[in-house]
Parts: sequence; C-alpha cells; structure tokens
Amino acid sequence: MSHTTHVVNAGELRNAGGPGGPGDPGALGIGIGWRPEIAEAVEALPGIDWVEAVAENVCAGHLPDSLVRLRARGVTVIPHGVSLGLGGAARPDAKRLADLAERAGALGSPLITEHIAFVRAGGPLTASPTLEAGHLLPVPRTKDALRVLCENVRIAQDSLPVPLAVENIAALINWPDEEMTEGQFLAELVERTGVRLLIDVANLHTNHVNRGEDPATALDQLPVEAIAYVHVAGGVERDGVWHDTHAHPVSAPVLDVLAELRSRVSPPGVLLERDDNFPPTAELAAELDTIRATLAGPGPERTSTTLSGRAVEPSEASRTASPTDPARERLALAQTALLSALVAGTPAPEGFDSRRLGVQSRALAGKRAEVVAKVAPDIPRILGAGYRAAFLAYAKSGPMRGGYRRDALDFAEHLLISDRPEDAVARRELTQWWRDRSGARPPRRATRIVRAARSVLAGR
Repeated sequence: MSHTTHVVNAGELRNAGGPGGPGDPGALGIGIGWRPEIAEAVEALPGIDWVEAVAENVCAGHLPDSLVRLRARGVTVIPHGVSLGLGGAARPDAKRLADLAERAGALGSPLITEHIAFVRAGGPLTASPTLEAGHLLPVPRTKDALRVLCENVRIAQDSLPVPLAVENIAALINWPDEEMTEGQFLAELVERTGVRLLIDVANLHTNHVNRGEDPATALDQLPVEAIAYVHVAGGVERDGVWHDTHAHPVSAPVLDVLAELRSRVSPPGVLLERDDNFPPTAELAAELDTIRATLAGPGPERTSTTLSGRAVEPSEASRTASPTDPARERLALAQTALLSALVAGTPAPEGFDSRRLGVQSRALAGKRAEVVAKVAPDIPRILGAGYRAAFLAYAKSGPMRGGYRRDALDFAEHLLISDRPEDAVARRELTQWWRDRSGARPPRRATRIVRAARSVLAGR
C-alpha cells in the first residue's frame, strides 16, 4: 500500500493553521499529549500546533468532541499506538493494524506512531498460553531481534495508509549478550526499513540512569534526520532507579538531552507527554514554554525529514531478506521466559539481574492495579482499603491474559472462588458485578464460579 495516501506535507500543515512561523522546529511544531482528563486544558493552551492521542483510547466512529474541535481549528492529531507489539516474536496482528489505519483515517492524520517493544509473549510459537505484559518491554538488541523487528515494521508499513514512526522505550532491565547499542540498533532499523523515528528524550535519560547508556552516544549513532518528532516527559528517581512516570514535571536532565538533540538537528515536532497526576493548565503552559526555550538555543542548519515520503529508502538486500521463522522461534522462547518471570513468578532467565527483575515485576503489578481500578472502579469501591493489597497478591501468580477489562473480570473471579471478600454484603455485590459483565465469555473455572454465584445471590 502506498505511503503517500492521505499524507499531509509540511506546507499543507502550515496552510491549515499549523506551525511554520519564526522559530518553528519543523513541520509539526509544539504539541501535547491529548488525554480526556485534560481535554479542556489542551484546548485552552496557547500555541498548541498538534496533539497526540493514544490510539487504543479513540473510537474511529465516535471521536471525542474535544478532538473534533481541535481538528476544526487546524490542529493536527496523531494516533499513538501502545499495543501492537512490533518488537514481539509474532507477526503484527492484522486486526490491530486495521484499527490503527481506521483511526488515522478518521483523524486525518499524517502519521501513525508505535513503539519498539514487545507487549505479549507465548502463544503458538511456544505452544503455551499467551501472556500480556500490560506494559512496553525492551527488545534484545541482537541480530535475531532486529531481523524480526524489521519484518514486522515492513508488514505494518504495507498495511497502513500513512507513514509509520517508531519510538525508543525506557527500560529497567538489560538483556544479556546484546550485540548492539541503542543507537546502532535504531540506525540499522532505519537503514533496512526506511521507517521514521519518534525519539523520546526522557527515555534516553531513563536508560542512562537505569542501564548506564550515554544519551549523547545514542544521538551520535542514530540517524537524526529520520526523526519524525520528539517526546518529552517527566519521571522520578527512587533508590537509584529512574521511573518514567509521565506524572511528574519534566526534569532538568531530560531538558539537557533535548538540548543535545537540538544541537544536532532541528526536529519537525516536539511533544509534552503527561498521563497522570495532571497539574493545573498554567503549569502545563509553563512546561511547554520551557521546552520552547530549550529549542530556541543554537542548533544546526539541518532539519529532520518532513512528513511526506519515507525517511530513507531501504536497501534492496533488506527487501529480499531470508525467512525469519527460526529467529522468531528463538525470540519467542526468550521473551516468554522473561515475561513469565515478570508476571507469573517463574525463575529469572539466566543472565538477568534478579533484583532488577523484581523491581520491574512490582512496577508491572502496580500499573495493573491502577489501570484495573480505572476501567473497573466498582471493584476498589467494593473492596475498599484492601483493594490494592488483594490485587498485588493476585498478580504475583495471576498473569494478565487479555486486556485490562478481562484482567478485572479474572481478578473478581479469583476472589469469589476463594470466598472473598469476607464481608457477605461485599461478596454479594462483587458476585453481581461479575455476573453482569462476564456475559457470554465462559470463565476459566465456569462450573465452580457459577455455582458459587448462584449460592451467594440466593442468600440475598
């Protein structure tokens, strides 16, 4: 499929009311991550040229009114995917790709972005149940993983109506026996596929603290001309580990990395991400002003690629690469062993730092607890103060096997089978909640749970 369909070039963006004035860093300009919680603030912020919306949170047939109004003002909207799993061993799911394409079409987007990460493992390649991470996990920087990633990116590029850009992620853990640095890995990916890059400078800082990787070295090695745009976000350091929370103000070290990047290239766009603990509108505006000031410093004459066309043309050799099935099988086994250790309590694979795996495992469980509380707020209401402890205990050996709504159902089912909560009124309410939402999906332990539900409800 052609990558020029519906593509908006830099001039069209400017004519549509986007950036293009003095000091503009490129085709997009200054943007902010659109979230429902700050929709009004985003609309009120001065000087916003574009926004990025989490693709999975947008329904193509029922766009949020706020995004509709922003688009009517000429503000560009870019869908940012989080669940495709391009770095996983399996080939990209056709339904997920179709959904991304539909959302890009509904939003009139010039670009689609995703992550260089794996988010699930297991399944047919390992003849084991599929495990979901609920988080972006790092891909090993090996030749096997690169070959698989390149083919997955090509599949995605051929399925999407607009160009694709892929983002470097933050990580708490290192894969053993890696063969490339991050900069080398990204450079090879661009060379072989022509894909654009979404460079997250906060993630470069995170990997500096957590993995000892120098952001300047990564920037020196990667093809900065292939950058589609840049993410800037806040985090916090605890016990020597940097947590990329997207819930704290942008720190000075992250801005330093942005300045390092700006000294090498003028990026087409820079975006502030915030996903939680949202501050007042004035604080968001101040952070955006700080980002603008950082970008106003001295920089090179060269600019990243515009939004139309590929960053580079992949080499002919990359188009006729040998089959990746053996590499996929090896990668599937490695990723499944790691994810199982993180979410199912199995032993740490050889070569991994068990302490760091423990930190990552607890972080994954904590994130699951927070998201389940948001998608199923009745559960923490029913359980009260004991919700978080109960969920974390469940998560130690209860991996996520679907989305977060399925996770909420599985957690409720787990409690009910164990005759919890102990309070009879709460147990009846949780039983009714589970029955109302389980629908046609048969639970994993259907007979016992249905009998238990009938028994509890009969006693009302």
